[in-house]
Parts: sequence; C-alpha cells; structure tokens
Amino acid sequence: MSLSQDEAFARIRLLRSPNIGPVSYAQLLRRFGGAEQAIDALPDLASKGKRQYRAAPKDGIEREIAEVRKAGARYLFHDMAEYPELLGQIESAPPIVTIRGDATLAAKPCVAMVGARNASAAAVKLAREFAHALADEGVVVVSGLARGIDGSAHLGALSVSKPATIGVIASGIDIAYPPQHSDLQEQIADEGLLIAEQPPGTEPRGSHFPSRNRIIAGLAAGTLVVEAAPKSGSLITARLAGESGREVMAIPGSPLDARSQGCNQLIRDGAVLVQSPEDVIELMSGFEGQPRSTFREAESFDYDPGEDFSDAEPADLASLLTTAPVGVDELIRQSDAGAASVQMALLELEISGELVRHAAGRVSLSG
Repeated sequence: MSLSQDEAFARIRLLRSPNIGPVSYAQLLRRFGGAEQAIDALPDLASKGKRQYRAAPKDGIEREIAEVRKAGARYLFHDMAEYPELLGQIESAPPIVTIRGDATLAAKPCVAMVGARNASAAAVKLAREFAHALADEGVVVVSGLARGIDGSAHLGALSVSKPATIGVIASGIDIAYPPQHSDLQEQIADEGLLIAEQPPGTEPRGSHFPSRNRIIAGLAAGTLVVEAAPKSGSLITARLAGESGREVMAIPGSPLDARSQGCNQLIRDGAVLVQSPEDVIELMSGFEGQPRSTFREAESFDYDPGEDFSDAEPADLASLLTTAPVGVDELIRQSDAGAASVQMALLELEISGELVRHAAGRVSLSG
C-alpha cells in the first residue's frame, strides 16, 4: 500500500498521542477512515475524562522522523506489503515499527530463540549451535539482543554464509542495548533485520520488554526456550507464543539447575521437548497454525475485534469494570449491549486514560 506523506505523518502522530495503543489505533482508523480525521476526533472522544486532551505535537513528530532518517532507518506501517504477515495476526500487533536491514527476512520461516541472560556456558554453546544449524537450513532466527542466550542465538545465525537473523529491541532504533552488544546490533542491522517499536531516542524501560517479547513471539511460527528460570521474560515470550497459536518448544535441563527449571516447567505444561535443531525444523516444516504443543493454547473470543462500530452508541460499562482485568467477551455477554457498543465504550475510556488493555483480550480500569 502506498501512503501519502500527510497520512503517514498523521499515523505516526496518532500512535504517539496520549493513551493510544495498538488496539485503539486500529479502531480509530476503521471508524474515521484516516489518521488525520481520527486525530481531530480525539478531544471529543476523550470528553468523558476530566482532562483536556491534546494530540502529540507536530514538531515532536517532525523531530522523530528526522532522527529515524539520521539513524538510517525507515518506518514500516501495518498495511504495507513488507509488514510481516505472522506479526500482523497477533492481538495488539504494533501498527508502526522502525526497521533497519532486510525486511524480506520476516517473510521467511522464522523461529524465536530466547533464554536466560545469566545462561550457563553449555546453554550458550547450545544456543549458538542450534541457531547456526537453523540458519544454515534457511530458518530465520528471531531474538531480543539480550545477554546470554539471545546474543548467542544471533551470533550463531550470523555465522552462516547467508546470515538469517532478526533482532527486536526494547529501545529506539538508534539506541544500543545492552551497550556491550552495540557491535552485534549494528551487524544485525547490516546483515539481517533490526526492529524497534519505541520512538528513536527512547531508552529501554521495564515496561518495554514485554512489548518487545510479543513482537519476538509474533514474528515466528514457533518459540524455542533454551534455558530459563521459572520467572523470566523468556517464559512470557513462550506464553505469548502459545496464546497466539504458535508452537512452543523447550530444551530440557537438569532439575538441579535453577536455570533449567523454566524449560522443564514449560515441557510439563505442554511445550514440545526438543533435543536437536532437526527436531525444530521438523516441527516447523509446513506449519499451518496447528501447534503440537498444548502450552497456553490460543484464547477463543466470542466477538470480532475488527467489527465495524462506526455508528454504535457506547455501552454503559460503569458497573462491570474494576481494576481487575476481565475479558472483553465477558463484558459483551454481561452488558447485553452488543460487541460494537462495548468496543465504542472501551475506546472512549482508553483515550480518556481510564482503561488499561491486557493480554488475551482483557481490560481493566486504570485505577
């Protein structure tokens, strides 16, 4: 799809405006037909809140675009032909990302490889060997450029004659994180593909990493956890992959090593046990959205999030919403107002800063 400069500018401005996330962004575009019209409507939609609403300032977007160009990057919008198809299928897919490198890599078979930052020497070696073997077979290795397993996976995929790796970062496209991986990040941008959701100049914060993890899981048909503790970002990535109907795989480890307990737990909960790159390739061959793993299977919803609600009156959800997350499908059932009216009410609440969206189609009051 070819975007006019004005519409592209307005889309960036819309997404950078307060309280606009991927879901509300998509709903606004559907409702108003274009980003400029959506921006004009924001103050009225947010009128239920007690604060005056202001969209992102134009001069700030101009500075952002200049910084993207300075970094040698470009924008990729959700409806462009190059936008990764699998990523576009997940809930809350990022509507705009900035990229450096070869965007066609995301159209090839992709496997995400994640694991512990403080990984054991054996696991680091294993990640590098698995990634090398997968890339040598034409499988693109996706990871997050963190220390330990992530970095080793990228290095392994870069060591073949035709490097095949995608790095997803939690910072802006012009920020190297962690700093010791600055050379690796530059190599991925030169020989593979580097993706960032945050605006340029953004330093990574804790809240950015789960967002990054959903992109890692969304790009790939399957996620392989090499080594992970029971409570780690790697397990979040695996959960997101399972909820999106993707394959979840794990390499087993010693029950005496805390860094293996996360993988063993995943296998116990339904992830597929893999012991060689060939196991991964076999699972991914001809993958058509029916994973063998039963770990956190995709949620089923009773509503269509893409439904047209341009003429809907917002439902009254005051008595149904609290600070505890609840499924949108449950709100539809209990409100008796219809999906379109519920979506309209949620959109108004989100723009006014009163609503928080969670994974698996759940929402809550912001508190």
